[in-house]
Amino acid sequence: PPPPAVERSSAGPGLWYEKAAPGDRRLGKVVTIAKSKKFRDHHGKVVLEGHRLIKDALEAGAVLQSLFFSTVGHLKELPEAKLKRANLVKVKFEDIKSWSDLVTPQGLIGIFSKPDHAKMSYPAAQLTSSLPLLLICDNIRDPGNLGTILRSAAGAGCEKVLLTKGCVDPWEPKVLRAGMGAHFRLPIIANLDWESVPSNLPAGVQVCVADNKDPGAQAETASVSRGAGGAASAPGNPKAPVKSKPKAAPEREDEEGVPGVCVPELAAQYYYENWTQTPVAVVIGGETHGLSPDALHLAASTGGKRLVIPVVSGVDSLNSAIAAGIVLFEGKRQLLRRHEQEDERQKFPVVG
Repeated sequence: PPPPAVERSSAGPGLWYEKAAPGDRRLGKVVTIAKSKKFRDHHGKVVLEGHRLIKDALEAGAVLQSLFFSTVGHLKELPEAKLKRANLVKVKFEDIKSWSDLVTPQGLIGIFSKPDHAKMSYPAAQLTSSLPLLLICDNIRDPGNLGTILRSAAGAGCEKVLLTKGCVDPWEPKVLRAGMGAHFRLPIIANLDWESVPSNLPAGVQVCVADNKDPGAQAETASVSRGAGGAASAPGNPKAPVKSKPKAAPEREDEEGVPGVCVPELAAQYYYENWTQTPVAVVIGGETHGLSPDALHLAASTGGKRLVIPVVSGVDSLNSAIAAGIVLFEGKRQLLRRHEQEDERQKFPVVG
């Protein structure tokens, strides 16, 4: 078939686009990429949909390969210089709608080279608000939860997010949608095995685990805190730490066939008590599989705590994205308060 006629676009000088001929199959191929992790990984491409996500990606330096759009007006809202190197294809809105993942499609789908966090330029506001607070996601399988967690991490000013191998791929369309641009605001390092987690953490980090399950430990922690006058977190009190139980032991054993995985003891305390040694990393586990023994070992080896979110008796556990939000924003509050206190001390040194 003859190549499609290329028209000069009215979106500005030097911006050319082509009109897709009837039966053009490229858009369908794009969506195949979006839905298959294998394909995304093998070809090093990701698919982003909608004006906000595409704009955020372009501004952070992600490389656009092809952009499918339904009206030339859509191009005007994007940084023009970044569009010049891409292949621009005008397609019917109906075509985008039939392939779209959005409830209300915007008529804009882009194929990008898979972003490399080391080459990205994150927004200045994000960098200036960054705290020595990191997040490690462990077994977060639900795409909506992971996207929401990434969004909370960006909102709290996390330095970076590490995803271990049991997590859903962050470039899956549902994760991107729920992340609302967080993917282009802070470094997200995915697909790590536990051996390589420490090399992605800053020196001297303390790793804490967020406990949004295990009501048994919560009951014990409550009595320990009250009985010892809130000494559950006092380092000089060896009686205070609460023994960690293996997560949901019986079902875990049947499921994985590993009876009695050795789980280290971690001092447990409420999330609102002080735990922010700097730098600090928080591990959040998924609802179904919870925290892996590796996470607990890493926390134990760095002198970290088990952070308990007390819930009313009979309530099973918190959604992992909610738990992450609670703990990260408490971490942010503690770090900022500490910062203020240090500033005060410098202004008014205590005279001996």
